[in-house]
Amino acid sequence: MNSNAGIQELMAAEQKASQIVAEARLGRGDRLKQAKESAASTIASYRSSKELEFQSSALNLGDSNSTSSLLLQGQTKADMEKMKKEYEGNSGKALQVLLSKCCEVDLTVSKARIRSAQKAAM
Repeated sequence: MNSNAGIQELMAAEQKASQIVAEARLGRGDRLKQAKESAASTIASYRSSKELEFQSSALNLGDSNSTSSLLLQGQTKADMEKMKKEYEGNSGKALQVLLSKCCEVDLTVSKARIRSAQKAAM
């Protein structure tokens, strides 16, 4: 009976240990979920504060840099006009090059091609 009681004690201790481990796993999962929620709320508040800061700084910079914006627009227009002039000047030359290359097509057939066509026909 003594060995039977010892086995029973070991079984009870094993069940108790299993229960403690299961409770610890559940607790760990709960703590992990809580930490994720806390981190998500912290990230959301940080993101919203930085977004608000960015929006306000963008509005301030937009008003103060209107002269630089106008200067940039002027430079852009000047560059576009320069490119249009270059296009108009070079489009005729490019067309002439393309047409000359189209007219220079060699219509002779090489001997190797003729032989391979004759072999394929047989």
